[in-house]
Amino acid sequence: MQFKHPELLYALFLLLIPIIVHLFQLRKFQKEAFTNVAFLKEATIQTRKSSQIKKWLILCTRLLLLAAIILAFAQPFTSNSSAFKTKKETVIYLDNSFSMQAKGKQGDLLKRAVQDIISNVPEDENISLITNNSVFKNTTIKAIKNDLLQLEYSSNLLTPGAALLKSNTFFNKQKNTLKNLVFISDFQQDKSEFIPKVDSLTHIHLVQLKPVNNNNVTIDSAYITSTTASSIELKVLLKNSGNPIENLPVSLFNNKVLIAKTSVAIKDRMETTFSLPFNAIINGQITIDDTNLQFDNNLFFNINKASKINVLAINAEDDSFLKRIYTEDEFYFTSTLENNLNYTLIEQQDVIILNELNSIPNALLGALKSYTNQGGSLIIIPSTTINIESYNQLLNTFGSNYNSSIQTEKRITTINYSHPLYNSGVFEKEVTNFQYPTTISFYPIYSKNASEILKFEDGKPFLNQTKNTYIFTSALNATNSSFKNSPLIVPTLYNIGKFSFKNPVLYYTIGKENTFDVKTELQQDAIVTLVSDEINIIPKQHYFNNKVVINTSETPSIAAIYAIKNKNETIKNVSYNYSRDESALIYRNLSASKNVTVSDSITEIFDSIKSDTKVNALWKWFVIFALALLIIEMLVLKYFK
Repeated sequence: MQFKHPELLYALFLLLIPIIVHLFQLRKFQKEAFTNVAFLKEATIQTRKSSQIKKWLILCTRLLLLAAIILAFAQPFTSNSSAFKTKKETVIYLDNSFSMQAKGKQGDLLKRAVQDIISNVPEDENISLITNNSVFKNTTIKAIKNDLLQLEYSSNLLTPGAALLKSNTFFNKQKNTLKNLVFISDFQQDKSEFIPKVDSLTHIHLVQLKPVNNNNVTIDSAYITSTTASSIELKVLLKNSGNPIENLPVSLFNNKVLIAKTSVAIKDRMETTFSLPFNAIINGQITIDDTNLQFDNNLFFNINKASKINVLAINAEDDSFLKRIYTEDEFYFTSTLENNLNYTLIEQQDVIILNELNSIPNALLGALKSYTNQGGSLIIIPSTTINIESYNQLLNTFGSNYNSSIQTEKRITTINYSHPLYNSGVFEKEVTNFQYPTTISFYPIYSKNASEILKFEDGKPFLNQTKNTYIFTSALNATNSSFKNSPLIVPTLYNIGKFSFKNPVLYYTIGKENTFDVKTELQQDAIVTLVSDEINIIPKQHYFNNKVVINTSETPSIAAIYAIKNKNETIKNVSYNYSRDESALIYRNLSASKNVTVSDSITEIFDSIKSDTKVNALWKWFVIFALALLIIEMLVLKYFK
């Protein structure tokens, strides 16, 4: 038993006063003479004995009464542990990811969890509560009640391990503080590990909320499988994580107008195909009817008119092979001799090719440095008789330099299949034996942090990449090399051209790093925006001459079709969809978790926390005891004879 005001216990010394008074009574007995007391002797003895017992009883009751009153004012209490001596902190992590849309026994998992938190946490208790996209630090349920009731689902997905680390940062650094972390989630299974680490003052309470069924159908992805002169084939992949479905309607909309509808039977996965008109601008939406998770029932996509890529070839050699690669259906190809170069064209290009110049003039050198610094792509093809010093003035900008030419025949035998130029379906498999192109001279090159794309048989580079600059080490004319006649030349130069300008793809996934380009001219301090209904977003962007490079990751946060706007002009549209990582309703088994409390009830967890630190106040019982003693004293005085 402990006391809130132990200093009042010194008042117990006052109990000595009635004891002293009782033992040393100052009143003297007065003798009375009677004529004959023989007959009164026995009655007198009995009266004196009764009087002594009565006085001792009164003394005891008064001592106990006074002691009970003193103890009541000292406010005694008991606790089930010593936790009441320690400062306490409570941090609550509430998972508001899309998987918490699933239905539990009492409705949506997230909505029910919010109600249970509000009901079980005292309104004025200081807590910190975090979600996947919100933080409420050092607050009370009373202060954030409305925010919790209006809490929306978030596309920002945290793994349990990441959420645990984030939650721990909200505890203070003081020692001897009892920390309670309440982790509320459905604990969906993913590839990450979840091994909670605890210390003696940290109690982790895992509340795993599960739906009543694990049925869910999702539109997993969509992609273009083929393109003809009249149509585009769009394939849609559906996945099912529950019971088989015999008839699932799938609808396709363009600008909210239904243009196609089909029905599929699905067990685990199923593909269906839609045919779209070629060269049509499509602002598409694919939908299914599924009553479980709602976030994956729609897939937005766009088919825009692709912007042509500007390619400039500065030639000292024949460029007919470049004209055959950079055709007018996808590229604006401009060819010029080095002596006739219009320097104003440089800043308008997406790709510039130096086609076997013998030297690089200082004016062109300065223009190319500025061009590449702004993000432009550059292809350098040396001649067989270059001015190494002039070339190295440019190459040094990229951490590279040519050495003197070596006259020897070499075969180009090594392809970096993992390089972006070749890992997008150029090769069905790695080729180990093919007709190797050759060169009869090359320039050994030194490069810092360069990516080697093609190499000779001795491992020396034939084609290097440093950022957005591609450097050949050999001339490509027919006299010096057979590379022009190799199947490698088309995918290599074509993909360099395509990668120089990133047209928006069919759709992007929210939460991932996404980068694309749009062609537009911006006035000074002007910006482009992403607009959808009432949503207006200013994305991270970089303006380079006649194009804007847009980068998005966490924003937009809502799946929709967004118009890319320069002021009031719509340049094109781009689609964003939620990640499908949460569509499969498969959950972790937490039974093996050690040193943590696992439950499926929020109420049960908070009751446990309260009982661990519950203080039982005893002062009321001492007041009742004092009143009982007062009544006993009155009864003794009145009825004891």
